[in-house]
Amino acid sequence: MIKALLIDNEDFVREDVLKKLTTYFDKEILVVGEADGVATGMNAIETHQPDLLFLDINMDDGTGFDLLNQCPQKGFDIIFITGFDQHAIKAIKVGALDYILKPIDDQEFKTAVQKAVDNYNKENNLDKLIEISSEYFRGVEKKRVILKTADTVYAIYEDDIIYCRSDGNYTTFYTQQLEKIVVSKPLKQIEEILSESVFIRCHQSYIVNKKHVLKYNKQGVLIVHLDFKVPVSSRRKDYALKRIFD
Repeated sequence: MIKALLIDNEDFVREDVLKKLTTYFDKEILVVGEADGVATGMNAIETHQPDLLFLDINMDDGTGFDLLNQCPQKGFDIIFITGFDQHAIKAIKVGALDYILKPIDDQEFKTAVQKAVDNYNKENNLDKLIEISSEYFRGVEKKRVILKTADTVYAIYEDDIIYCRSDGNYTTFYTQQLEKIVVSKPLKQIEEILSESVFIRCHQSYIVNKKHVLKYNKQGVLIVHLDFKVPVSSRRKDYALKRIFD
């Protein structure tokens, strides 16, 4: 069975998670301990050696990221539990980690936990995912994002992304290294993890990094680094050009 540890500073949240695990995953997951903060959480991890953490973001003696950064070895998966904290949620998404919002919805809970069950014993590159999420959470200037393809996990600096182009539920990243990275996510989800101050949705199918834009021509096209051409839709033209050139 998967050994789970619940770390949250609110008793009723831990009770709710325990009840849901007992109801929906009684045969797959065993709760081996609970903790209410960073210090008690570290002790519980050392004592119980869990496979899965249900981890609060904001606790009385620090954050979930503080706890993770103190763990020398991370032989576990993580599901964050958080209130509606936009900064924390974006940090989690940037690192391609999983989370559940408080108050906990049954279906969201089952989806997130089932994913952890399905991925049990699979390589998850957790150290790198946590590193990227923690950087964003701390406000590191040069931000990175996690991109997962069918067979590779990339940790790429936003500055290296020239533009993104969507094709249905897939998005291709064009980078300064001339590498095309294709991920199975629609452009709307990609837009959610990129910095709003740098990346502009200039077309239904394109997001451009304004730092790489060289000029806009009469054909309605942005000329960007390495002479790539990115179209601007008439509907988004005024908004996009203002954001890029003002």
